[in-house]
Amino acid sequence: MNKYKKLGLLSLLGLGLLFVSFIARPQSASYKCLIQMINYNGEAAYLIVSLIDPEGKYEKTLYVHGDDDEWYPDLTEWWNYFEDKGEGIDAITGATIGGGERAMSVFEVEESKIDAGYKIRFETAVEDQEYYVNDIEFDLTSNSVPGKYEGDGYIRYVRIAPS
Repeated sequence: MNKYKKLGLLSLLGLGLLFVSFIARPQSASYKCLIQMINYNGEAAYLIVSLIDPEGKYEKTLYVHGDDDEWYPDLTEWWNYFEDKGEGIDAITGATIGGGERAMSVFEVEESKIDAGYKIRFETAVEDQEYYVNDIEFDLTSNSVPGKYEGDGYIRYVRIAPS
């Protein structure tokens, strides 16, 4: 086989692999999230945003507000999942959020999870204070985003919008 045929075959193989990589990658939707905390005294809150499957189990960590892993076990429900799964969260962490403060984050969800019985959960914990597993939890549907959701713990509300 001459060098031009080899080069042509290698080029075709490369294009084929590139094409397959685009097909195999699930499409995801990106969301902006504004979090407004209630006014409270004490340390800044650790906050976890998770994707919950239709059976009520953790599917994926979407965002973590709080980057000191010493305090992650205080979020006991999420920590049990996180410790078992060994999920990497380096690219999806930000600062904790104090009382009365607000923060923005962006997270991605596979489009196949929308309108498929999944939920988005926000859970919060503050050192030496309460832990709220379901500070906010809502169904992930095409009608729920954009939306505003009131919290039951340290979160006053969140606003979600497509990014």
